[in-house]
Amino acid sequence: MTTIDDLIQKIKFYAPNADLDLVRLAFDYAKKAHNGQKRLSGEPYINHPLATAMNLAEMKLHQDIIIAGLLHDIPEETHPENPEIALREIKHNFGEEVAFMVRGITKLGKIKYRGMERYLENLRKMFIAMAEDVRVIFIKFADRLHNLETLDAQPPAKQKRIAMETMEIYAPIANRLGMGEIKGRLEDLSFPYLYPRDFEKLKKEVAPRYRAKEDYLKKTRIKLLKAVSQFSFGPAGEDQKNQSGRIKVFSIHGRTKRLWSIHKKLQQKGYEDLSKIYDLVALRVIVDTVAECYTVLGIIHQLWKPLKGRIKDYIAQPKPNGYQSLHTTVFCDDGEIVEFQIRTKKMHEEAEYGIASHWYYDERGSMPVAKDLKWVRELTKWKKEFEENQRYLESLKIDVFQNRIFVFTPKGDVIDLPENSTPVDFAYTLHSDLGDKCIGAKVNEQIAKLDTKLQSGDVIEILTDKNRKAPSADWLKFVKTNAARHKIKSHLKQSKKLR
Repeated sequence: MTTIDDLIQKIKFYAPNADLDLVRLAFDYAKKAHNGQKRLSGEPYINHPLATAMNLAEMKLHQDIIIAGLLHDIPEETHPENPEIALREIKHNFGEEVAFMVRGITKLGKIKYRGMERYLENLRKMFIAMAEDVRVIFIKFADRLHNLETLDAQPPAKQKRIAMETMEIYAPIANRLGMGEIKGRLEDLSFPYLYPRDFEKLKKEVAPRYRAKEDYLKKTRIKLLKAVSQFSFGPAGEDQKNQSGRIKVFSIHGRTKRLWSIHKKLQQKGYEDLSKIYDLVALRVIVDTVAECYTVLGIIHQLWKPLKGRIKDYIAQPKPNGYQSLHTTVFCDDGEIVEFQIRTKKMHEEAEYGIASHWYYDERGSMPVAKDLKWVRELTKWKKEFEENQRYLESLKIDVFQNRIFVFTPKGDVIDLPENSTPVDFAYTLHSDLGDKCIGAKVNEQIAKLDTKLQSGDVIEILTDKNRKAPSADWLKFVKTNAARHKIKSHLKQSKKLR
């Protein structure tokens, strides 16, 4: 069981200048507020906000966010009829920033999930809260993780409802924010409640494979570490951060693929045999600089032969959610197939916690966010185009709850699109005029139809005719993005008025 001392030690490790007395004060305040309250499991209620705060500390977040995590349930649980009373006290004792975050969580309320169609208003509230202060969603994730960890105390119907909500709403949002570790944990904790038979069967099949790979990976790790330690850059150039000429390795460790990811891959690929999943276990190499990432990739390919088509450069071409890493799959010793992931320490932190990794602690408590949340702000709109619930739902499903692909302009700019997007979607994403005047497209330098489904990594060039006056109504049959659909319809309406 987590204690306040565990939390204090965790914060002290990554933020030695944090106001730990204030964190303790917040815990004491929350403990007093929840005094006498029990969770359904029978444990004291304070265990939940404490676990929530610990999850936030795992993300190495600022003390104010952790304090808000400790206090997040006080207005709802102690003053349900008038939460403002508790919020005024929180503001007085812990400051405006903390109160603002707790208010954001309280606003979301506790609406029972009955499928996305009935959940729209709550989703809109969530996106508004995120647009106002993205820290609110970090607290919501931390809160949900502990609720899932203790879900066995709930009745079966509620277990399934909470797991379904997590899988359909929270995990996709975590993915869109680049928070891979949070997404993975949310999915794996929900999996056994949604598909118990599949979960148990997969767990039994995977466990012995993990054990069998363990010793082999230890030997592979030692061989790579030896090769890397013997490598020298020679005289360090001006751009070389590591002046010793040696590669600075922070860690080489095994990474096991999450059960839900394996289950999903087996379904998508129609596999029955786990041996066809090459990244079941991977070795992850964390180094200091981008140059070292590419150097390690070269060393791996000198040691072992790479599989054709299995080298992926997400450093030069990041995923839409910001993920960066080098991936390669190689034939290792004795014909074993192993995937390697190579990244810098900064890339690793961003891959684990996405946008949350940009919120750091310093003496001033300033917390800049580097990521653009334009897509969140777009989803808060409740204007004419989204007045009908069904249309807003379609927008959400495309912009958040659907897989994304990333494609390129001929100049190498990365464009983020929903899965199954077409060249017309690509054109309208770049510019309305480009879409309106589009007459054809080249995909990877080959002429392609305008309804071609694009794949990640495709390079698209749009062919235009400056004399073209309007888009085709037929395009509405295959475009995927709301931007393209809206602009085509607007132009067609305008054209009719002018006739």
